[in-house]
Amino acid sequence: MTDPTLRPVSASHVEWSLEADVVVAGLGVAGATAAIEAARAGAEVVALERLGGGGGAAAMSGGFIYLGGGTGLQKSLGFEDSVENMKAFMKAALGPGVDEAKVDVYCEESVEHYNWLVDAGVVFDESFWGEPGWEPPHGEGLMYSGGENAAPFNATIPPAPRGHLPRRAATADSEQAGGYMLMKPLLALVEELGVQTLYDNRVQSLVVDDDDRVVGVIARNYGVDQAIKARRGVVLATGSFAYDNTMLRDHAPHIEGRPAASIESHDGRAILLGQALGAATAHMDATEVAIFCDPQLMARGILVNGQGQRFVTEDTYPGRIGQATLLNQGGEAFVIIDEASFEEALTTDSTSAMMRATPKWVCESVGELESEIGLPSGSLSATIDLYNTHAANGTDPLFGKKLQWLKPIGTPVAAYDLRGMMGGFTLGGLKTSTDSEVLHVSGAPIPGLYAAGRCTAGVCAGGYASGASLGDGSFFGRRAGVSAAAG
Repeated sequence: MTDPTLRPVSASHVEWSLEADVVVAGLGVAGATAAIEAARAGAEVVALERLGGGGGAAAMSGGFIYLGGGTGLQKSLGFEDSVENMKAFMKAALGPGVDEAKVDVYCEESVEHYNWLVDAGVVFDESFWGEPGWEPPHGEGLMYSGGENAAPFNATIPPAPRGHLPRRAATADSEQAGGYMLMKPLLALVEELGVQTLYDNRVQSLVVDDDDRVVGVIARNYGVDQAIKARRGVVLATGSFAYDNTMLRDHAPHIEGRPAASIESHDGRAILLGQALGAATAHMDATEVAIFCDPQLMARGILVNGQGQRFVTEDTYPGRIGQATLLNQGGEAFVIIDEASFEEALTTDSTSAMMRATPKWVCESVGELESEIGLPSGSLSATIDLYNTHAANGTDPLFGKKLQWLKPIGTPVAAYDLRGMMGGFTLGGLKTSTDSEVLHVSGAPIPGLYAAGRCTAGVCAGGYASGASLGDGSFFGRRAGVSAAAG
């Protein structure tokens, strides 16, 4: 099905119904920070949001923001970090093929960005959570969120926790998650600065002048189109393409039908609008992959593939486990855990305790479990024999699992079936400069067009750390606002 509205519209063919210095498309974390910085730079700003309110996927997320290099929170909790160590980890863990210039500036200005968020009203509790988990169970403000303290990274790069989580807010019957508490002060600041927000408005087309400069947008509100002029620049910040099956089939088919940590308005439209102007894209095949299992269970057991072999260290960031499972093992994985370790895991606090369902198989021997799962004869037995031999000596020469989680697997023994228990979102998108200019395939900036957030290729090129999306979305969103205001 063709969509002619994706093609740019000539300014000579439109009648402007509204104008501003800067037009921001999308009011999630990237769009909000862009609107804030553009307004602070003295620009008149109109922000368009497809949904009925601001916040986007960011407001529904756990809320991690990946920050380091010696933030005030890290220091107050006694953790040392440096810009160089942060750079080294991000370049090793988020690749291959990271945009080193983006990583460098992101790390060099990470402390300043933390301070900016705090000044904007984002609150971080001075508390640390050091157990395996997707998120801290009690709202702790700091956590290892990318496998920094696990193999292979901890052997060569001094680890530091960089997952900064906004303080949760208690309500009458529940708690507001960190993502909501990140977006609440940012959206309040957008309003305070006088940004004109137009909800239920979807950007249909970009408008260009005779010099191919982007000078506005066509937005649709309940079937009615209006042309909005941008005197200085347009910022695209409308999210990923996790809900566009055509784009997924073309670029990231492994997560088609399994979107996670994204919302249905993430249809990739900003990427297509940029491409229609000749914009370059990068890492369109890259995805984050969540695995729906409690990390407290995985760390205490072992993970094996369809051949009964281990393939990843079990005490690392669970997103790395998810990627390794879906991308390298065809989505086949089983958690093997004995009764003692299972009972121990059940006593721990976890935000993913709902994933501690009854194991699918429980057997009196490893051989019986191997047969019940349908693994090749002798494969699981050999894997556990080797693991137990080294675990008894406090070592894991295959994957480097930390001593605190190394314990020989005894009996009775059980297994969780993780096949199909994965979902994710896309990481690739428009190629942008460190100043958030959208780049043409020639390498030159497209005049008047800027972008940030998950519609762009940010600091992640393949690997992922929790907080990288909200981190680079807010950081480069700010830069997009500054650049657009400067025109």
